[in-house]
Amino acid sequence: MGELVVGIDIGTTKVCTIVGEVRDTDVHVLGVGIEPSQGMRKGVVTDVGALTNAISSSVHKAEHSSRYEIGRAFVSMAGGHIESVNSKGAVGISNSRGVQLNDLERAMDAAKAITLPHGREVLHVIPRNYSLDGQTGLRSPLGMLGFRLEVEAHIITAMTQNIQNLEKCVEDAGVFVDRFILNPLASGDVVLTRDEREAGVMVVDIGGGTTDLAMFIDGSVWHTAVIAVGGQHVSNDIAHGLHLPFDLAEAVKLKYGHADPKAVSPLEAFPIQPFGEELPSKVQRTDLAHIIHARAAEIFELILKEAKRSGYDGLLKAGIVLTGGGSQLPGIKTVAAEVLKMPVRVAQPENVTGVSDTLKNPAYSTSVGLLKLGLIMDLEDDRRASLRQPSAGRGSKINVGGFIRGVLGRLLPGEEPEE
Repeated sequence: MGELVVGIDIGTTKVCTIVGEVRDTDVHVLGVGIEPSQGMRKGVVTDVGALTNAISSSVHKAEHSSRYEIGRAFVSMAGGHIESVNSKGAVGISNSRGVQLNDLERAMDAAKAITLPHGREVLHVIPRNYSLDGQTGLRSPLGMLGFRLEVEAHIITAMTQNIQNLEKCVEDAGVFVDRFILNPLASGDVVLTRDEREAGVMVVDIGGGTTDLAMFIDGSVWHTAVIAVGGQHVSNDIAHGLHLPFDLAEAVKLKYGHADPKAVSPLEAFPIQPFGEELPSKVQRTDLAHIIHARAAEIFELILKEAKRSGYDGLLKAGIVLTGGGSQLPGIKTVAAEVLKMPVRVAQPENVTGVSDTLKNPAYSTSVGLLKLGLIMDLEDDRRASLRQPSAGRGSKINVGGFIRGVLGRLLPGEEPEE
């Protein structure tokens, strides 16, 4: 048996609640609740009541299918308000036994002591690498002898108001938020291979309202960002270009859409019912493909711009891994490769068992990833509690060696420490 965890992925188009057990590298799904999202736009709450109702319905469906009562959950976070920065922290080491866990904790505390603008708060602090007395590139310096420990950390921040509004919606639905987790970190945890993380890769999660990205280099997170453009913008372009209601444009995209006009026969056509027309008319599928291609190319140009802004674009040897609902659009991989000039593959959650047929789909990468990464981050909180109060709470029962292997295996993959 694994540890029971719950994830709630709240997006622009859907709310997905999953109840599952994390068993080593697998997620065993016990129940799922999927509900159309209302009151969320580009990762930001626009209607508290509508979103609360959508979350509540999703949670109730998951409770019914799993037969568990949901009281707390890990919750996804995205939106254009997300920002990230890399920071360094350094501490002195005086212990003759070498670097200890509390030294890593002190170094991380020093790294995250940055000045934040008013109305922003830290969402994640992730170690990139350590150095000890000038020896750089250390994965885990535990037990190593030295005098000065430095850590380079990736710090992700979000607007406090947006966090509070989303938290209110979840809690009004009767669920306590264990923690918020940035979308691309969750999806990256279930779609990336260790080799990709080591070589340098960018996971790109194309959702309905946003496109979320995270760069993994030398096994760790080096850069994250959220672009406020997603699959709904493609549907909006179709609605505008073909004079259709949005819902019909979305249906046309799913049934006839293709992002690469060169791959579509000029003889193909399909019927639509535009505004103001009494009879259906025919549309060439290549015309639809040109509309989709323009927006898809723009999304990848924005991704390329963000990659260049980070300064790490030349380090992505493994290229791009696409996931999210928008990655299922035919031809999207071709457009990504043309614009980004990198290797591209489309990925979905792996190692999912149980009530999981629906979840074996790129649209649910974040949903599944919340369970695995959320549990690891929860263990990190327990470890911190055990450092500060060794005799109190769950933290005193955590196998520290197992925790370190788990965290470093997720965030700093490489050779596991020996027992």
